[in-house]
Amino acid sequence: MGNELTPRATDYSQWYNDLVLKGGLADYSAVRGCMVIKPYGFALWENMRDQLDKMFKETGHVNAYFPLFVPKSFLEKEEGHAEGFAKECAVVTHYRLKSDPNNKGKLIVDPEAKLDEELIVRPTSEAIIWNAYKDWIQSYRDLPLLINQWANVVRWEMRTRLFLRTTEFLWQEGHTAHATSEEAIGEAEKMLHVYADFVENYMALPVIKGVKTANERFAGALETYCIEALMQDGKALQAGTSHFLGQNFAKAFDVKFLSKENKQEYVWATSWGVSTRLIGALVMAHSDDEGLVMPPRIAPLQVAIVPIYKGPEQKAIVDAKVDEIMKALKAKGISVKYDDSDNVRPGWKFAEYELKGVPVRIAIGQKDIENKVVEVARRDTKEKQSVPQENIAEYISQLLEDIQQNLYNRALAYRDDHITKVDTWEEFKQVLHEKGGFVSAHWDGTSETEDKIKEEVKATIRCIPLDNPKEDGVCVYSGKPSTQRVLFAAAY
Repeated sequence: MGNELTPRATDYSQWYNDLVLKGGLADYSAVRGCMVIKPYGFALWENMRDQLDKMFKETGHVNAYFPLFVPKSFLEKEEGHAEGFAKECAVVTHYRLKSDPNNKGKLIVDPEAKLDEELIVRPTSEAIIWNAYKDWIQSYRDLPLLINQWANVVRWEMRTRLFLRTTEFLWQEGHTAHATSEEAIGEAEKMLHVYADFVENYMALPVIKGVKTANERFAGALETYCIEALMQDGKALQAGTSHFLGQNFAKAFDVKFLSKENKQEYVWATSWGVSTRLIGALVMAHSDDEGLVMPPRIAPLQVAIVPIYKGPEQKAIVDAKVDEIMKALKAKGISVKYDDSDNVRPGWKFAEYELKGVPVRIAIGQKDIENKVVEVARRDTKEKQSVPQENIAEYISQLLEDIQQNLYNRALAYRDDHITKVDTWEEFKQVLHEKGGFVSAHWDGTSETEDKIKEEVKATIRCIPLDNPKEDGVCVYSGKPSTQRVLFAAAY
């Protein structure tokens, strides 16, 4: 099946689309810009969601759910927020259809069912949530308020790509309220580290933690923190963001609390989120020309067992041994499937599980049973070896950990090899276009220079790394004084 895929070196974009479609993660839908997440892709999202949800709850957050629709007047209350999202909003203007009197069987919008106020299909939920917080927060005893929501959002996109940029996508959005700015900043930073922990330790993808420039901040934020990852084509991908919103939304929605000093004060806010875009990151960071490669800790399926037999007598013997192996694997919490379907040959099954990126494949036949071994193939390196049946569960458990670590090490080596320091504009352009990756360069700190670089070479400042060392230099573009390097890259 792997030979049906476009090679990365031929057309990286088409390779990615081939993997998503043929790997069974998602499909195009009848609605322009929207996707159907197929069962295999949704199982991956569920594993990611469940682990993140556990991590959120361990840090004191609880889940809630808020309306899909946001009154237009709510969105308008925070000026920067409104301006930032205005061009991406889907707007509901009517609440009813009726039969077309001039075209039997067709429907038209009922002109008498116009809404008094337009409703925005949420592009993000700050406005609707902060309107609710106004009633929930009265005293310092109500703080901090730590709420997360799992939801879908809509941001109208002209150019879409499955998982990476779709009109509708799934995500989580945390929205918290605090008594002090220090607490809110601490919350925004803490959630950034939670995201980094998840992406590195579960997705096996190294990230750089940093802050965005003023140009790249979330609309309505005073500070945006981010994690940036590098894909195999040398482009960066923003894997998650966390925002310190200051008191902007509290003032816009009049959310005050009575402090311990008996004074009315505005609360301090954060918001933070990751989305199904992470699936796109996983695909592009680890997969190869034969198919998907899934990190074991979040793989929808960790082990596939394929029987090799001739006739029902041999199959019965294999079935009995596989039953033992499956019980041992499941006892260790390993997800396993026994594929004894008889409509395709074993070779087809091997190719199918390779395409889907299942971390470990086991093949077993009567001769293997007689020799008390099984054949084990690992997806990341494609190595096969004969392994004793005794203690097979312990062996597979350790092998899954080895695969997880190898994927991370491989991605880390690529990322580190693609962080390049440059000191001249010519070097900058050469590295960006010929090598790719992160370009570490001095910047004069002005939005004007940032805009000119973006316009000229299509590269943006991905982040200013946390704990970035101070270093005197001159801006790679303007030649003006600079106090630190920042990371530029072409990005998704």
